[in-house]
Amino acid sequence: MSTESCTVETSDGIKLHTRFFKPEDPKSNLAIIIVHPYSIMGGCQALMRGIAAGLAEKGYRAITFDMRGAGRSKGRPSLTGSSEILDVIAVCRWAVENTGADRILLVGSSAGAPIAGSAVDQVKEVVGYVSLGYPFGLTASILFGRHHKAILQSIKPKLFVMGTKDGFTSVKQLESKLKSAAGRVETQSNSPFKDKPNLSSKMQRELQLHSAEDNRMHCWSLRAGLDACNCSDCLPQENMFERTYNATQWMLPTVQVKEKRATVRTHGQMVTLINNFTEAFKLSR
Repeated sequence: MSTESCTVETSDGIKLHTRFFKPEDPKSNLAIIIVHPYSIMGGCQALMRGIAAGLAEKGYRAITFDMRGAGRSKGRPSLTGSSEILDVIAVCRWAVENTGADRILLVGSSAGAPIAGSAVDQVKEVVGYVSLGYPFGLTASILFGRHHKAILQSIKPKLFVMGTKDGFTSVKQLESKLKSAAGRVETQSNSPFKDKPNLSSKMQRELQLHSAEDNRMHCWSLRAGLDACNCSDCLPQENMFERTYNATQWMLPTVQVKEKRATVRTHGQMVTLINNFTEAFKLSR
């Protein structure tokens, strides 16, 4: 695996710092684009590096990027993530034009999940979607509620991964939301696609899956991504991440310092979930 840095320009002229994780032997024509958590609270692409590297090692083209106002990207972040939809669309188009991929899987973490979800049906090459801790909860919906309709009404395959101890959205809230999702919704605990079922074409189009991860909190995969990255680009953002989450403990008591002590095994689990989802739904060719 090798990594290349580049700049992607959005339709409104914002330049985004982007990283392309190139597999040594690409296994398909699928690119997996990973959208990081809320920029205003210190979210950056470094948090997703562990997952991206793991996917590249499995032969996928993986791409991370700093949304506007995060890391080395230009511009200013928006409060509700509305402007960042343009960022996702721009990176998708760049991937199709520059990486040899003609199919895209969007993966969003935390606030990156609703932002990515709003872009799913705006890019024809997007063939599936994975959310890691989608903030469907009441408080988070004040900021991100406008994004819900787009992903719930999309007929493209979707996987929602939610920790049973997520402080922003309970598993019950997620299941309630998914009742309005297009297609059939199925809930699996901990190990979706363990047997990698051979789904029919209709099932591949209609089945929306949810995985409840036992004893996991909202940001349980984030620290592992930072631990996998030691580059100078990410160190300032790591400090920002530490300060932001420490400072907001009194306001968001469910965001615990200990959840940032994730290990490499954590993002390894995410890589396995995404890989098995991709294979089960035959998203790559």
